[in-house]
Amino acid sequence: MKKFLFDLFPLILFFVAYRFADIYTATGVAMAAAVLQIAWLKLRSLPIEATHWINLGVIVFFGGATLILHDDAFIRWKPTVLYWLFGAILLGAQLLFGRNLMQKMLGAKVDMPAPAWSRFNLSWAVFFLIAGALNLYVAFSGRFTESQWVNFKVFGLTVLLIIFVIIQSLWLARHMTPAGQNAEAGNSGSNPRSDSKDD
Repeated sequence: MKKFLFDLFPLILFFVAYRFADIYTATGVAMAAAVLQIAWLKLRSLPIEATHWINLGVIVFFGGATLILHDDAFIRWKPTVLYWLFGAILLGAQLLFGRNLMQKMLGAKVDMPAPAWSRFNLSWAVFFLIAGALNLYVAFSGRFTESQWVNFKVFGLTVLLIIFVIIQSLWLARHMTPAGQNAEAGNSGSNPRSDSKDD
């Protein structure tokens, strides 16, 4: 839970700043929060995930363009670009290099055959692509106000992500293996009982 809230830190501050000011102030606050997020991890000597660096790069680029050009279209594009980038990385790594990044992340905890890992990786890529398209629709269709887009960005996309994670977790539960289970099973099958003795 702490990690989840930490990852949402820039998004939460973006929403708070927007409610008290405007989209440009909120953008600047989100950029500062993303930088502070990386700085905090470095100061604490904690691992910085690739997703943190990607998010920092995207928010600095699109947020900077928003502030310099005073055009909020750039910050509206930001969630779509971020999600599509994640989706492209998952698909590209698997199709072009034969690397399943979801398996690399979860392979130590989940035991699944290769076809299942491929479907799992593909499902996440598709989710990111769809989420990015939904953001474009809400941001630029003209059917929603700026405030409604902010609510969708902060709450709508987050709720969609949580629901998708729950669905994926239920599917993965059938394949979860406790840490060390295989090793213990192997040891119990190959080692005699410590209290057994020859007559």
